[in-house]
Amino acid sequence: MSLALAILISVLIFLNRDKFGNLESYGYVGIFLISVLGNATIVLPVPVILTVFLGGGIFNPLTVAVVTSLGATIGELTGYLAGISGRGLVENKGKIEKVKNWMSKHGLWTLFVLAVIPNPLFDLAGIVAGATRIPVYKYLIVVWLGKLIKFLVFSFLGAGVFRWNFLP
Repeated sequence: MSLALAILISVLIFLNRDKFGNLESYGYVGIFLISVLGNATIVLPVPVILTVFLGGGIFNPLTVAVVTSLGATIGELTGYLAGISGRGLVENKGKIEKVKNWMSKHGLWTLFVLAVIPNPLFDLAGIVAGATRIPVYKYLIVVWLGKLIKFLVFSFLGAGVFRWNFLP
């Protein structure tokens, strides 16, 4: 459902692209910054998937996916760091130990799947990863790989739509 909604929004923006500014003038640096900001907070909604979709149609889709996934991974560190700093606020230490045990067995796969699938739950997963002390290097690798796969799909979809003229 999220994928269909993201594609629908992307198509609507494509049809009205003259009203949304010129992504081409910002280049890869602009895409990177949008990705960092869009993944650093849930307060400021930034359409990162849309940026990847449009960027894939303008620039090299592989480079767009790599740049965006790097920016997204850096941005996701905010949730991870919030989890590390907020761990002491949890009153029920038994629950945090249960979650920690579960995360030690299944956490990396969970993070990977949540990073691949467009969904609003990743911020919570990043907080839990930090609170349960998943090593930061493992967190970064798994998040980057998941985000890379997701952004490769959207970037090449954008390239296909914009370069092969599927739309009138």
